[in-house]
Amino acid sequence: MRVFLDANILFSGAQPHSRMRAFLELLQRHGDCLTNAYAVEEARRNLELKSTASLPRLDSLVKNCELISALTTDLGVKLPAKDIPILGGAIASHATHLLTGDERDFGAFLGKTIQGVKVVSPRLLADELVRDGLL
Repeated sequence: MRVFLDANILFSGAQPHSRMRAFLELLQRHGDCLTNAYAVEEARRNLELKSTASLPRLDSLVKNCELISALTTDLGVKLPAKDIPILGGAIASHATHLLTGDERDFGAFLGKTIQGVKVVSPRLLADELVRDGLL
């Protein structure tokens, strides 16, 4: 399992006492967590505005992720420009899943597979892990 992490997942995972961080640690035991500099910088900007004390936890979380530099821009779906590097990074990295909490922009794609990448919320991925006996 290769799971690409959206910026909002990184943001949540960096929060103190975060259930998302525990979930990401579980994911890392069963596969690879991936992200890109675009997602990391978006998470960092939001933490600088809302929770500067969480920045070291973001750095720690990112150290356990594979940083992807490749990007696909031919997605075959319409997304806001700010989300193209997220799905494009997931596709280019051959991720199996894109983990996102962004229901506004990715909601129409949740549970669907786009160019080999299944777009999932934390709940959908947890359900899948339970079905597969990994959780």
